[in-house]
Amino acid sequence: MDVYMQQVNKDLRTWQKAMQRGISLPGRLTRGVQKKINKVIPEKVHRAMTAAIKQMTRGVISGAGFTSPAPVYEHDLAVRESRVRSRIEFYKTTAATEGALTGAGGILLGLADFPLFLTIKMKMLFDLAALYGYNTDDYKERLFILHIFFITFSTQDFRNKLYPLIADWDNYSRDLPEDIHAFDWRNFQQQYRDYLDVAKLLQLMPVIGAAVGAYVNHRLTDKLGKSAMNAYRLRLLKQL
Repeated sequence: MDVYMQQVNKDLRTWQKAMQRGISLPGRLTRGVQKKINKVIPEKVHRAMTAAIKQMTRGVISGAGFTSPAPVYEHDLAVRESRVRSRIEFYKTTAATEGALTGAGGILLGLADFPLFLTIKMKMLFDLAALYGYNTDDYKERLFILHIFFITFSTQDFRNKLYPLIADWDNYSRDLPEDIHAFDWRNFQQQYRDYLDVAKLLQLMPVIGAAVGAYVNHRLTDKLGKSAMNAYRLRLLKQL
Protein backbone atom coordinates (compact mmCIF):
# COMPACT_ATOMS: atom_id res chain seq x y z
CA MET A 1 0.00 0.00 0.00
CA ASP A 2 1.50 3.35 -1.04
CA VAL A 3 1.75 6.41 1.20
CA TYR A 4 -1.27 8.11 -0.34
CA MET A 5 -3.54 5.12 0.20
CA GLN A 6 -2.33 4.85 3.80
CA GLN A 7 -3.43 8.45 4.40
CA VAL A 8 -6.74 7.85 2.62
CA ASN A 9 -7.49 4.88 4.87
CA LYS A 10 -6.52 6.86 7.97
CA ASP A 11 -8.79 9.78 7.02
CA LEU A 12 -11.59 7.39 6.15
CA ARG A 13 -11.41 5.61 9.51
CA THR A 14 -11.52 8.95 11.34
CA TRP A 15 -14.60 9.99 9.37
CA GLN A 16 -16.31 6.66 9.92
CA LYS A 17 -15.84 6.96 13.69
CA ALA A 18 -17.30 10.49 13.62
CA MET A 19 -20.34 9.24 11.73
CA GLN A 20 -21.00 6.44 14.22
CA ARG A 21 -20.13 7.89 17.62
CA GLY A 22 -22.59 8.02 20.48
CA ILE A 23 -24.61 11.11 21.37
CA SER A 24 -22.51 13.14 23.80
CA LEU A 25 -23.66 15.39 26.62
CA PRO A 26 -22.44 18.52 24.74
CA GLY A 27 -24.47 17.33 21.76
CA ARG A 28 -27.60 17.06 23.86
CA LEU A 29 -26.98 20.51 25.36
CA THR A 30 -26.45 22.02 21.90
CA ARG A 31 -29.71 20.48 20.74
CA GLY A 32 -31.49 22.11 23.68
CA VAL A 33 -29.97 25.50 22.84
CA GLN A 34 -31.05 25.14 19.23
CA LYS A 35 -34.62 24.48 20.25
CA LYS A 36 -34.65 27.63 22.37
CA ILE A 37 -33.16 29.70 19.56
CA ASN A 38 -35.78 28.33 17.15
CA LYS A 39 -38.44 29.99 19.29
CA VAL A 40 -36.94 33.47 18.90
CA ILE A 41 -36.17 33.31 15.17
CA PRO A 42 -38.86 35.21 13.24
CA GLU A 43 -41.46 32.97 11.62
CA LYS A 44 -40.73 34.40 8.17
CA VAL A 45 -37.14 33.17 8.53
CA HIS A 46 -38.35 29.67 9.36
CA ARG A 47 -40.71 29.70 6.38
CA ALA A 48 -38.05 30.95 3.98
CA MET A 49 -35.48 28.39 5.10
CA THR A 50 -37.93 25.49 4.98
CA ALA A 51 -39.19 26.46 1.52
CA ALA A 52 -35.63 26.73 0.18
CA ILE A 53 -34.67 23.29 1.50
CA LYS A 54 -37.82 21.69 0.09
CA GLN A 55 -37.17 23.22 -3.31
CA MET A 56 -33.53 22.14 -3.29
CA THR A 57 -34.34 18.59 -2.22
CA ARG A 58 -37.06 18.17 -4.82
CA GLY A 59 -34.77 19.62 -7.47
CA VAL A 60 -32.00 17.15 -6.68
CA ILE A 61 -34.35 14.16 -6.67
CA SER A 62 -35.94 15.13 -9.98
CA GLY A 63 -32.69 16.39 -11.49
CA ALA A 64 -34.29 19.73 -12.33
CA GLY A 65 -31.99 22.73 -12.25
CA PHE A 66 -28.78 20.76 -11.69
CA THR A 67 -26.50 19.91 -14.57
CA SER A 68 -24.98 16.45 -14.70
CA PRO A 69 -21.29 16.56 -15.65
CA ALA A 70 -19.97 13.58 -17.57
CA PRO A 71 -18.35 10.99 -15.26
CA VAL A 72 -14.55 11.12 -15.21
CA TYR A 73 -12.77 7.77 -15.36
CA GLU A 74 -9.39 7.87 -13.67
CA HIS A 75 -7.77 4.81 -12.10
CA ASP A 76 -5.23 6.69 -9.98
CA LEU A 77 -7.01 7.84 -6.81
CA ALA A 78 -4.35 10.45 -6.01
CA VAL A 79 -4.83 12.10 -9.41
CA ARG A 80 -8.61 11.90 -9.09
CA GLU A 81 -8.61 13.47 -5.64
CA SER A 82 -6.25 16.23 -6.69
CA ARG A 83 -9.02 17.35 -9.04
CA VAL A 84 -11.62 16.85 -6.33
CA ARG A 85 -9.73 19.09 -3.88
CA SER A 86 -9.36 21.75 -6.55
CA ARG A 87 -13.15 21.83 -7.05
CA ILE A 88 -13.78 21.96 -3.33
CA GLU A 89 -11.44 24.94 -3.00
CA PHE A 90 -13.25 26.69 -5.85
CA TYR A 91 -16.63 26.22 -4.19
CA LYS A 92 -15.31 27.20 -0.75
CA THR A 93 -14.15 30.53 -2.18
CA THR A 94 -17.41 31.01 -4.07
CA ALA A 95 -19.51 30.24 -0.99
CA ALA A 96 -17.44 32.53 1.27
CA THR A 97 -17.73 35.44 -1.19
CA GLU A 98 -21.46 34.93 -1.54
CA GLY A 99 -21.90 34.68 2.24
CA ALA A 100 -19.96 37.90 2.86
CA LEU A 101 -21.94 39.87 0.28
CA THR A 102 -25.33 38.71 1.47
CA GLY A 103 -24.37 38.82 5.15
CA ALA A 104 -23.47 42.50 4.82
CA GLY A 105 -27.01 43.27 3.70
CA GLY A 106 -28.85 42.30 6.87
CA ILE A 107 -31.92 40.11 7.13
CA LEU A 108 -33.26 40.48 3.59
CA LEU A 109 -30.05 39.59 1.81
CA GLY A 110 -29.29 37.08 4.54
CA LEU A 111 -32.46 35.23 3.63
CA ALA A 112 -31.47 35.44 -0.02
CA ASP A 113 -28.17 33.75 0.88
CA PHE A 114 -29.86 30.58 2.04
CA PRO A 115 -31.10 29.22 -1.33
CA LEU A 116 -27.95 30.50 -3.05
CA PHE A 117 -25.74 28.68 -0.58
CA LEU A 118 -27.77 25.50 -0.99
CA THR A 119 -27.31 25.70 -4.75
CA ILE A 120 -23.55 26.21 -4.46
CA LYS A 121 -23.16 23.19 -2.22
CA MET A 122 -25.33 20.99 -4.42
CA LYS A 123 -23.46 21.99 -7.56
CA MET A 124 -20.25 21.05 -5.79
CA LEU A 125 -21.61 17.60 -4.93
CA PHE A 126 -22.71 17.00 -8.51
CA ASP A 127 -19.21 17.95 -9.70
CA LEU A 128 -17.55 15.68 -7.14
CA ALA A 129 -19.79 12.76 -8.08
CA ALA A 130 -18.65 13.08 -11.69
CA LEU A 131 -15.00 13.35 -10.68
CA TYR A 132 -15.36 10.10 -8.75
CA GLY A 133 -16.83 8.48 -11.86
CA TYR A 134 -20.54 8.37 -10.97
CA ASN A 135 -23.32 9.35 -13.34
CA THR A 136 -25.86 11.70 -11.71
CA ASP A 137 -28.33 11.11 -14.53
CA ASP A 138 -29.16 8.05 -12.42
CA TYR A 139 -31.62 9.24 -9.78
CA LYS A 140 -30.17 6.80 -7.24
CA GLU A 141 -26.85 8.61 -7.53
CA ARG A 142 -28.69 11.86 -6.83
CA LEU A 143 -30.18 10.23 -3.74
CA PHE A 144 -26.65 9.31 -2.69
CA ILE A 145 -25.75 12.98 -2.99
CA LEU A 146 -28.64 13.86 -0.69
CA HIS A 147 -27.50 11.28 1.83
CA ILE A 148 -24.02 12.83 1.82
CA PHE A 149 -25.53 16.26 2.29
CA PHE A 150 -27.72 15.30 5.20
CA ILE A 151 -25.25 13.08 7.03
CA THR A 152 -22.91 16.09 6.99
CA PHE A 153 -25.50 18.51 8.35
CA SER A 154 -27.58 16.64 10.91
CA THR A 155 -27.70 15.60 14.53
CA GLN A 156 -25.58 12.67 15.67
CA ASP A 157 -28.53 10.34 16.16
CA PHE A 158 -29.61 10.95 12.55
CA ARG A 159 -26.04 10.39 11.32
CA ASN A 160 -26.00 7.06 13.08
CA LYS A 161 -29.08 6.03 11.08
CA LEU A 162 -27.77 7.28 7.74
CA TYR A 163 -24.23 5.93 7.93
CA PRO A 164 -25.09 2.22 7.41
CA LEU A 165 -27.00 3.18 4.25
CA ILE A 166 -24.06 5.12 2.85
CA ALA A 167 -21.57 2.41 3.88
CA ASP A 168 -23.54 -0.23 1.96
CA TRP A 169 -25.00 2.01 -0.73
CA ASP A 170 -24.51 -0.21 -3.75
CA ASN A 171 -26.50 -2.99 -2.08
CA TYR A 172 -29.01 -0.68 -0.40
CA SER A 173 -29.76 1.25 -3.60
CA ARG A 174 -30.84 -1.91 -5.42
CA ASP A 175 -33.97 -1.99 -3.26
CA LEU A 176 -34.81 1.70 -3.60
CA PRO A 177 -38.14 2.42 -5.29
CA GLU A 178 -37.94 3.41 -8.92
CA ASP A 179 -40.53 6.10 -8.22
CA ILE A 180 -38.58 9.15 -7.04
CA HIS A 181 -41.66 10.52 -5.30
CA ALA A 182 -41.60 7.61 -2.86
CA PHE A 183 -38.44 9.01 -1.26
CA ASP A 184 -39.09 10.55 2.17
CA TRP A 185 -37.27 13.88 2.15
CA ARG A 186 -39.27 15.64 4.90
CA ASN A 187 -37.25 14.37 7.85
CA PHE A 188 -34.04 15.14 5.96
CA GLN A 189 -34.88 18.78 5.34
CA GLN A 190 -35.89 19.33 8.97
CA GLN A 191 -32.56 17.97 10.18
CA TYR A 192 -30.61 20.33 7.93
CA ARG A 193 -32.65 23.37 8.83
CA ASP A 194 -32.22 22.75 12.54
CA TYR A 195 -28.49 22.20 12.11
CA LEU A 196 -27.98 25.61 10.52
CA ASP A 197 -30.35 27.73 12.60
CA VAL A 198 -27.72 29.13 14.97
CA ALA A 199 -25.13 29.98 12.33
CA LYS A 200 -27.62 31.51 9.93
CA LEU A 201 -29.26 33.58 12.67
CA LEU A 202 -25.90 35.24 13.36
CA GLN A 203 -25.48 35.94 9.67
CA LEU A 204 -28.71 37.93 9.67
CA MET A 205 -27.40 40.29 12.35
CA PRO A 206 -26.08 43.73 11.32
CA VAL A 207 -22.35 44.58 11.52
CA ILE A 208 -21.14 41.01 12.07
CA GLY A 209 -23.27 39.44 9.33
CA ALA A 210 -20.66 39.74 6.56
CA ALA A 211 -17.85 38.17 8.57
CA VAL A 212 -20.09 35.42 9.88
CA GLY A 213 -21.49 34.73 6.41
CA ALA A 214 -18.05 34.35 4.86
CA TYR A 215 -16.71 32.17 7.68
CA VAL A 216 -19.76 29.94 8.02
CA ASN A 217 -20.14 29.35 4.30
CA HIS A 218 -16.43 28.59 3.87
CA ARG A 219 -16.36 26.20 6.84
CA LEU A 220 -19.56 24.35 5.95
CA THR A 221 -18.54 23.93 2.31
CA ASP A 222 -15.21 22.48 3.43
CA LYS A 223 -17.02 20.13 5.81
CA LEU A 224 -19.32 18.96 3.03
CA GLY A 225 -16.44 18.44 0.62
CA LYS A 226 -14.53 16.24 3.07
CA SER A 227 -17.66 14.25 3.84
CA ALA A 228 -18.25 13.66 0.12
CA MET A 229 -14.68 12.52 -0.41
CA ASN A 230 -14.97 9.91 2.33
CA ALA A 231 -18.41 8.73 1.23
CA TYR A 232 -17.16 8.10 -2.30
CA ARG A 233 -13.95 6.53 -1.00
CA LEU A 234 -16.08 3.96 0.82
CA ARG A 235 -17.62 2.89 -2.46
CA LEU A 236 -14.45 3.01 -4.55
CA LEU A 237 -12.30 1.06 -2.09
CA LYS A 238 -14.83 -1.79 -2.09
CA GLN A 239 -14.27 -2.15 -5.81
CA LEU A 240 -10.49 -2.55 -5.50
